[in-house]
Amino acid sequence: MAIERTKVVVIGAGQAGLSVAYFLRRFDLQPGEDFIVYDRGPGPGGAWQHRWEALKLGTAHRVNDLPGMAEMGLSFDTADRAWPAREIVGAYYGSYEQYYGFKVQRPVSVSGVENRGADLMVRHSRGSTATQFLVNATGTWGSPFVPYYPGVREFEGRHVHTADYVSAEEFRGQNVVVVGGGTSAIGFLLELEGIAASTTWVSRRPIDWLEGEGLDLEGASAAVAMQDEAARSGRALPSIVSGTGVHKSRRIAAGIERGLLDARPLFDRVDAHSVSWNDGTSVPADAIIWATGFRPELRHLAPLKLREKAGGVSVQAGASWTDPRIFLAGYGPQASTIGAQRAGRMIARQIIAML
Repeated sequence: MAIERTKVVVIGAGQAGLSVAYFLRRFDLQPGEDFIVYDRGPGPGGAWQHRWEALKLGTAHRVNDLPGMAEMGLSFDTADRAWPAREIVGAYYGSYEQYYGFKVQRPVSVSGVENRGADLMVRHSRGSTATQFLVNATGTWGSPFVPYYPGVREFEGRHVHTADYVSAEEFRGQNVVVVGGGTSAIGFLLELEGIAASTTWVSRRPIDWLEGEGLDLEGASAAVAMQDEAARSGRALPSIVSGTGVHKSRRIAAGIERGLLDARPLFDRVDAHSVSWNDGTSVPADAIIWATGFRPELRHLAPLKLREKAGGVSVQAGASWTDPRIFLAGYGPQASTIGAQRAGRMIARQIIAML
C-alpha cells in the first residue's frame, strides 16, 4: 500500500481540530493536500455526537462559535435549544467543514505515530501517512476515567460511565448511585428524578456552589492557570471543576431545595448490591454511574515517548517540549471552545513559521 505524504496531519475534527484546520487554510495551506484531517467519528460533531439525547445546549457547558462561523451566518448563541446538543453541534460542525472545504477523512482511527527520520509516520485504519508536523486534537472522550474502589469488581449491577450514558429510562425503577462532582453528575441526577427508584449522589470533594448562572472569570482564570502550569511541567492535568465550582442555575437551585442535589462523601467500598461507608451505613445499588471525567487520549502517541515521569506531557503554547514537530490542540488550558480558537491560531502560526 502506497504511503500518503503531506505537510501537516490533524488528528481529530472536534472544536480544536477544526480550529487548527481553519487557520491552516487561512494561511494558504490546501485541505487534502498540504494538510489532512483524520477523524474517527462516523460523522461531524466531535465528542458531541456521542453525548446523550437529553443533553441540551442550555444545560451543557457553553459552546462557543468556531472561528469563521459568523461568516456563515451561524452561531450557537441563536441555536434552537430545544434540540439535543449533539444534533445542533453535529449539524453546525458539518456545515462548517463543508463551507471551508476541509475534506475531513472519516471514519479513520489512528493506531500509532512513529519517527521516520525527519518525518513522522501516522499509522491509521486506511494505511500510513508521512508528515512533517502532527497536530493531535483527539480530546478526551475516548479515554474515560473510572477510579478503583475496594470491591468494585464484585459489584453485580451495572457500571456506566458518562461516555456510555444513553438515557434515564435505562434506569427506571432502579437504585442508582451517581459518582462525581461536576455538571454531568448533576445532569444525570436531575434526569433520573422520578424515573429511578432512588438516587444517591457521592463526590470526592464538597461541592463548591456558586451563585448565579454567569461565568466566574476569576475562578475560570485560576482553573486555566492550573491547567497551563500542569501542562508546562508535564504533570497529569487537574480537574477543571475543582478550580471553578458549579453555578446554581434555577433548575439546580430547585434540585438543591428538594434535597435531590445533596452530595455525600465517597463510599469506602462497593459490595455486590450496594455501596457502603466505614461508619456502617450503606445504600442499595443496581447501577453506578461514574461521572468521573476523562483523561487526554494520547495512547497512539506512545511510540514518540512524550510522556514525562510526572504523568503528563510537557506542552507550552500548544507545542510539545520534547518534539517541536508535535502539537497538542485542545490540551490542558485549551480544552474549552474559546481556548480551542486561540490554540488553533497559535498552533497554525507556529507550523507556518517552520515550513
